[in-house]
Amino acid sequence: MDFLLTDFEVRVLGSLVEKDATTPDYYPLSLNALINACNQKSNRDPFMELREDEVRQALSSLQEKRLAGPVNNSDSRVTKYEHRMQEVYNFSRGENAILCVLLLRGAQTPGELRGRAERIHRFEDLDEVQFALQRLIQREPPLARVLPRQPGTKEARYVHLFSGDVEVSGQPESSNATRATRVDSSEKVERLEEMVRVLQGEVEELKQQFASFRKQFE
Repeated sequence: MDFLLTDFEVRVLGSLVEKDATTPDYYPLSLNALINACNQKSNRDPFMELREDEVRQALSSLQEKRLAGPVNNSDSRVTKYEHRMQEVYNFSRGENAILCVLLLRGAQTPGELRGRAERIHRFEDLDEVQFALQRLIQREPPLARVLPRQPGTKEARYVHLFSGDVEVSGQPESSNATRATRVDSSEKVERLEEMVRVLQGEVEELKQQFASFRKQFE
């Protein structure tokens, strides 16, 4: 891999991959919808509050790296954006789901990945998750790696390598790790929140279209 992604680029890219899989009717995303996706509180670790200029800058950088960019669509008055991961890497559905969750939530165990990736791709068992992880690890260059098992834990965790290799101190992790290992217990609420965010993005897009329409008659 001849590039490294910043934290902002990782969040933008992961959000585009997620929405492509979970809300295809509203994908590609307008800038406002993408900002909402990056800043949502569910299915994100850590939580971020990206500004418009930060998302624009991340999109520009991702376009230079051929990982995302604007959609050429003359039917829409508002520019929309898409990821191009499939064109670059030709992932399987399982690989795509695992990598998406790693981009959005950081280091996780195979069990956590299986549960959190279900909205994107349903894994029949943990062996299927491990197979997808090994495919990512065995790529050249590798796109994921396994972390040393922390003291007192039963499962090893995996991370993506789009931001470079991960330094491991060998010490038990802080509350961030504890939070990352919690099992999601409010899927219905999260899905409703996601629907609201999508609708908010669509409303903003309609406002922009209406403003553009008015200018034509002023």
